[in-house]
Amino acid sequence: MDMSMEQPAVDDRQVRQWALMLHLSLLAGFLIPLAGLVAPIIIWQVKKEEMPALDPHGKVVANWIVSSIIYFAVSVLLIFVLIGIPLVLLLCFVGVIFPIIGGIKASDGQVWKYPLSITFFR
Repeated sequence: MDMSMEQPAVDDRQVRQWALMLHLSLLAGFLIPLAGLVAPIIIWQVKKEEMPALDPHGKVVANWIVSSIIYFAVSVLLIFVLIGIPLVLLLCFVGVIFPIIGGIKASDGQVWKYPLSITFFR
C-alpha cells in the first residue's frame, strides 16, 4: 500500500492546540457579543470528526455554556432580591477563570471538567 495515499495522523500537539483554542474561545464573548457561545461550538463541531480526542473538550465546554446560561438567568431573576448582583459578578469571574484553567489543562493533554458545570452532554 502506498503510504502517500493515507491521510496523515493527527498528532497530539495539534489536538492540544485545538483544545486550548476551544476553551479560550469562550472568552471571545467578552469582546464580541455571543461569540463566546458560537465560536466554541463551531470549533467543536468542525474538528471533532478529524480529531476524536477533541470531543471530550467540546462536551465540557458545551456543558459549561448551557450551565452558565442557566446560572445567569437565575441570577438575573435574583437581582430583585439583591443577591443576584454578587451572583452575576461571581459568574463573570468564573467565566474568565474556568476557560483559562481548562485551556491550560488542555495544553497539558488533560480534560478538565469545569466545577459547577451541569452534565448535559456525556
